[in-house]
Amino acid sequence: MEHKIAFVGFGGMAGWHYRKLQTIEHITVAGIWDIKKERRDAASELGIHVYQSMEDLLADPSTDLVLLAAPNDVHKPAAIAAMEAGKNVISEKPVTLNSAELREIIHVSQRTGRFFTVHQNRRWDEDYLTIKKILDEGRLGEVFRLESRVHGSRGIPGDWRQEKIHGGGMILDWGVHLLDQLLLLFPDVAVESVCASVTHVTNQMVDDGFTAEIGFANGVRSLVEVGTSHFISLPRWFALGADGTAVIEDWNLKGRIVKAVGVNEKDVVPVITAAGLTKTMAPRRADTIYTEELPKVESDVRDFYRNVMAVLEGREESLIRLTQVMRVMKLMEAIIESAETGRVVKFE
Repeated sequence: MEHKIAFVGFGGMAGWHYRKLQTIEHITVAGIWDIKKERRDAASELGIHVYQSMEDLLADPSTDLVLLAAPNDVHKPAAIAAMEAGKNVISEKPVTLNSAELREIIHVSQRTGRFFTVHQNRRWDEDYLTIKKILDEGRLGEVFRLESRVHGSRGIPGDWRQEKIHGGGMILDWGVHLLDQLLLLFPDVAVESVCASVTHVTNQMVDDGFTAEIGFANGVRSLVEVGTSHFISLPRWFALGADGTAVIEDWNLKGRIVKAVGVNEKDVVPVITAAGLTKTMAPRRADTIYTEELPKVESDVRDFYRNVMAVLEGREESLIRLTQVMRVMKLMEAIIESAETGRVVKFE
């Protein structure tokens, strides 16, 4: 079965979608619409059809899919208009500005019978899949702490992401990815508490970073952090278990797993500092630990599009469930509430 997709918006992320779609069979890009002339011109230079308006795009009878790659505040009205016009919809993340808007979209999807999904592409990142494999295989024993970070040093991009009215800020921009990944690592475990703070180093209108301590019902405590003023980045992932520790430094998958071998240290040599000594914090002897390489994983983000087509053809269930999307949206709202009030928020 052949599918045709039209783009609403043709900025950087839409260009990424376009390049990926050129390598997938049975789906073609029918055209784009963007309110900015320079982006319409860029599409024309690539030989892509440019619609005359949003209404023109939705009226095209040849398309069955619409991709929303516009600013976040556009997602809800564009998604509703597209589904009302009989189109299935892929929305960039975050799906909307809040959970109430998402409920409206879900209602329209149910009423019209049109498929709606969200491009949670970071589920295919290999660093995430690596830490998932480590946890799923129990390589660290019982995990009690997990830290997930993304650090940069260039502030917020100088576009609509700096403006609250358009859904800017790092909680919505990057938090949506890290929280989606985190909840998938513990899919059936309730989140009990959220304690968060935000930064405004480079921007006073929206957050340019945040830190959230998230407590799960199984006892796992997680730290999620996004920063845009870090000239030295901390590890992408840091996982602590009863039997070992895993670190993934970056997206290039530099890292290791360190585990105990069961040798009892009877004579611990203390560490001597300038102001005293300690046995508690002394490093382990080499014969009491061993280091493993990170497991190998492979992924293909194009499987997202293949799954969308399979859903439309009735062959598969959607990999991105809207209940998951809603849970992430509500967790972002809890982070915002905690940061604004300075209190711990009870979540589930």
